[in-house]
Amino acid sequence: MTTPPEDDYLNPTTEKKALSKPLAEAVNLLEGAAKETNQDAIFLLAEMNFFGNYSHPKNYKEAFRRYQELASLNGNSSAQSMVGFMYAIGIGNSVERNPAKSLMYHTFAALSGNTRSQMTIAYRHHTGISTPRNCNEAAFWYKQVADKAIAFSRSGPPGGQVIQRDGYRIADEQGGVYGEGASVVSSGIYANKAGPSSDSHASFDDVLEYLDLMSRKGDLKATFSLGRLHYEGSRTMKRNLRTARAYFRIVARKYWARDGSLLTEDNSIGKVAAKAAAYLGRMSLRGEGMEQSFEKALVWFKRGLVNGDALCQFELGLMYLHGLGVRRDPVNAADYFKEAANQDFASAQTNLGQLFLDQGDISTATRYFELAARNGHIEAFYHLAEISNNGIGRERSCGVATAYYKLVAEKAEPIHSSFPEANSAYDNGDKETALVIYMMAAEQGYEFAQANVAYLLDEHKSIFSFDSLMPWKKSTSSLFKNTVLALIYWTRSAKQSNIDSMVKMGDYYLGGYGVEADMEKAATCYQTAADTHQSAQALWNLGWIHENGIGVEQDFHLAKRFYDQALETSSEAYLPVKLSLIKLRLRSFWNTITNGNVNSIHEEPEPQKSWSFSEWVANFLDDPHPYYHSAEGDDADFMDPQYADNPLTDEYYAGDDIPDDSILESLIIIGLAGTLAFLVYYRQQRQNQHRRNEGQRAQPEQQQPQAAQGQPQMPGQQADGGFFPPPGDPNYANWVAGGVGH
Repeated sequence: MTTPPEDDYLNPTTEKKALSKPLAEAVNLLEGAAKETNQDAIFLLAEMNFFGNYSHPKNYKEAFRRYQELASLNGNSSAQSMVGFMYAIGIGNSVERNPAKSLMYHTFAALSGNTRSQMTIAYRHHTGISTPRNCNEAAFWYKQVADKAIAFSRSGPPGGQVIQRDGYRIADEQGGVYGEGASVVSSGIYANKAGPSSDSHASFDDVLEYLDLMSRKGDLKATFSLGRLHYEGSRTMKRNLRTARAYFRIVARKYWARDGSLLTEDNSIGKVAAKAAAYLGRMSLRGEGMEQSFEKALVWFKRGLVNGDALCQFELGLMYLHGLGVRRDPVNAADYFKEAANQDFASAQTNLGQLFLDQGDISTATRYFELAARNGHIEAFYHLAEISNNGIGRERSCGVATAYYKLVAEKAEPIHSSFPEANSAYDNGDKETALVIYMMAAEQGYEFAQANVAYLLDEHKSIFSFDSLMPWKKSTSSLFKNTVLALIYWTRSAKQSNIDSMVKMGDYYLGGYGVEADMEKAATCYQTAADTHQSAQALWNLGWIHENGIGVEQDFHLAKRFYDQALETSSEAYLPVKLSLIKLRLRSFWNTITNGNVNSIHEEPEPQKSWSFSEWVANFLDDPHPYYHSAEGDDADFMDPQYADNPLTDEYYAGDDIPDDSILESLIIIGLAGTLAFLVYYRQQRQNQHRRNEGQRAQPEQQQPQAAQGQPQMPGQQADGGFFPPPGDPNYANWVAGGVGH
């Protein structure tokens, strides 16, 4: 029985490429040595077949055979790690995917100290891939890598290694997974909004050209920025220490003469010159781009110290802490560290925290480590991980420790990853090599590597494909035609809080790509992404599925709400949202006039509840009216001081179980006040009636001529000429009672 030929996931054809004569001779020699179980020869043949080194054609089946042979021969950890990787991916159809065997081989390699396998099994225990989630195992293995990362960071010249991050999401270079304006990284609050003073759309080369132009015009800040860019380097520009030194010297010479005297009193120039002096001193201290000289470093640091530069303060503290060219003085070092730490300099905060930790002041040390961790300092993360893992000064927290160890391990990219090679291959158009290297990093738990693999494997970037109309375009390798693997990596990336990856998961479940279509799961993915209020695409998708009733109950009114939220989230969604709303209103109108079963678009009046008298009184008393208290700070003014700093305590809420009788007391007071008002009213009526009766009996006796007196009567004056009724007057009793009736 014949079967179709197996696909070669890398080569479109199964024909073997002819080797050059020198390469063929080398391969023959290596194969001869491999037959004699020469380990180096076996490993080299495996590497050549896997990576295509020395222009050797890639052959994953042969590479797997060689790696497995070496792993079985003497337990070579590198070979075990590669076998575990190939079992995890099933790459090149060299072997069937088997996550369990992958975990086994990685475990063997990790026990032998292989850093990549240690990262891999730490991530698997952390997320529960092919094994139950185990926080303690994850913390243990991440700590193994974190220890190596810190050792690498502390190695090298004074101050440690300069660790440059090379990993990035390749989709972000095109505006994100869904393109400019539709992805989270390029829409809403993250949108690139160009303006007269904005360089949001400028390339790195444009920025360099602009800074160079301003530097030539005498802008010292631009000159210093150029020096710093060349000193620190970036993913797209290698470090150039000699050029950086030249720019820093230009700035310094504008402020200091050779003998150290000032050339100007301009404070603005002095601040920029102090920063340049700090970098010149740092380069002298570390021997970067020049011969190492502690004496010159000390001179530059002291010059910059006059203007209060934080880097100068930190580097001087470092020199006194380790006795570099000066007498060792930890107390003086702590003073310099504190001055720099007060300026939010992360390295100084970390070193100051270490000094407090050595003295046993855990709380102060932790506070400084947390301040430094805000700026992503690797040693701060490591110390926080150690404190949490060992329960020093606090209760042990495995989850917090694992998270910190993972951050430390992933920051030291050079010890276990090859991102520069992957980035270079991708930039040069060799996407196959880039994909393989990104896969290796993705298995180690790097989120951006997982997003890169999923993006490269994604065959559904657009519903329209014009590849069939371009026969001259090179056919895509079958390695990229793996929607199942794409969904796996979209899922892993989404679990690490990548919102666009979560939306992509919904697309795959909606379209049935690499998995059976599941509308409910698609709706769940969109809803989860929409809950962050950052993805207009997720909100628009939710509107669309509610409009069409896919995976959820059809609801035009709810669909409109999601469309509106998409526009509120990102102004770039204006056109698709408006077009969708036009269509939605037409459908809703037709549904209304035909008495359809779908909930149409309608206004949402605020509900008005009719209250009884007792409910009205209770709500009135409970309502914190502005007549009685100020609009802000009422709770703080009357809060018990022992709960003012932390109201979220058990004691703070203990009073909720005690019945509050303030309402009952208020009702009693209102009842008594009403009774008193009724008695006063009744008494007033009795007094008025009594006054009228007395007036009718005394009217004949009180008629006395007043005009003959010739004196005008004042308002309110009585007939006897006094303001108050005499004791014999009938109104005397009313006046004594309080003037009721007047």
